[in-house]
Amino acid sequence: MTLVEPSTPAFDQRAFRDALGHFASGITIVSGTDHDGPIGFTCQSFYSVSMEPPLVSFSVMTTSTTYPRIRDTGRFAVNVLSHHQDRISSQFARKGTDKWAGVSWSETQAGNPVIDESAMWLDCELWAEHEAGDHFIVVGRVIQMSPAEWHRHDPLLFFRGAYRHLRDSAL
Repeated sequence: MTLVEPSTPAFDQRAFRDALGHFASGITIVSGTDHDGPIGFTCQSFYSVSMEPPLVSFSVMTTSTTYPRIRDTGRFAVNVLSHHQDRISSQFARKGTDKWAGVSWSETQAGNPVIDESAMWLDCELWAEHEAGDHFIVVGRVIQMSPAEWHRHDPLLFFRGAYRHLRDSAL
């Protein structure tokens, strides 16, 4: 007897992407510094992993040209963008441009760039990397974070293909 595999309909990647667009996420810039200077890319796939040890994670396309440069340094910062930084998000999402043009930033103790007026930042050492389909899942151990007085801005959000802002509502 020969088993016949059931046919699987073609997976609609656009419908999958549209469905995932119904999950609101914050926008981050993952940044680092190598021998050529500051580097970074826009990333909306960021989350906390563990409190002990303090771990966070982000996902990045395996085709990224910026992430391998960050990986080689063994450290990175995560800048959670503020509600008014949509221009910075778009600038860091483009390839082939000077992503740092017009962006004010300072350095962490480890030398990673942190973007001025971001909602908060975390400085990390590379902890682990896992290949998952067309992405790498990167885990970092937090070694420093923005001080409490830094946290004065609401975050920039992304929902259904557009930038969004928090709106206060009376309960």
